[in-house]
Amino acid sequence: MMTEIQSLLDQYIHWLKDKTTLRQINDWVEITTPYLDRHNDALQLYAKGDRGGFLLTDDGYIIDDLEQSGCKLESPKRQQLLNITLNGFGVKLVDGRLEVRATADNFALRKHNLVQAMLAVNDLFYLAAPTVATLFYEDVTAWLDSCEVRYTERVKFTGTSGYDHLFDFVIPKSKKQPERIIQAINRPSRDTAQSLTFSWIDTKQVRSVNARAYAMLNDGEQAVSTSVMDALRSYDVTPVAWSRREAVREELAA
Repeated sequence: MMTEIQSLLDQYIHWLKDKTTLRQINDWVEITTPYLDRHNDALQLYAKGDRGGFLLTDDGYIIDDLEQSGCKLESPKRQQLLNITLNGFGVKLVDGRLEVRATADNFALRKHNLVQAMLAVNDLFYLAAPTVATLFYEDVTAWLDSCEVRYTERVKFTGTSGYDHLFDFVIPKSKKQPERIIQAINRPSRDTAQSLTFSWIDTKQVRSVNARAYAMLNDGEQAVSTSVMDALRSYDVTPVAWSRREAVREELAA
């Protein structure tokens, strides 16, 4: 099992390196990643030398894009959720920009954290226009509470690679069930599935024996594609379409 997990991690890192490109723009280096935003454009971040280290930023893209799409982040609840998410990755919000500082030693880790924060914020608030009463994350929270599931929110684990991974909910081990980790995915896609599977593969070796991972998938706007469901299953993540969430009520509440 250890050899298989290492092979999967190596494949992921090779894919990430092979699909990442750089471009010099004055004092900045534009880093184009293989991750796609909700417009199917490659996510980009920018890095430059600063104070003996490096400054990395999204240049305000994520927040600007959400607000231009009608998703305002002004309410106290949304501000709290945004701050909790960013803090989990060690990312700061500076004048609308997502930013982290790095050294030569931790540059890869900080870059990883910024990309994950960009994906997480985009997914949290996608489709959260003024006409939408709640966020999908809030829907999942409310459902878990109604099921009397005991959980901890927004838990960060460090994987075998040394990268940090933030999970939405962790349900502790009980007499009947092992530890259960849940990620709420508002916009199920190849990239969000791939991001979760890497986080789980990297994390499961340092968690309790028989720990399980679940992906709560929002299918309110459209059905989740078979390819996303199969990709999650192939890496030992249980996909749960939101419309069929009652099927896992008992195993999560046990």
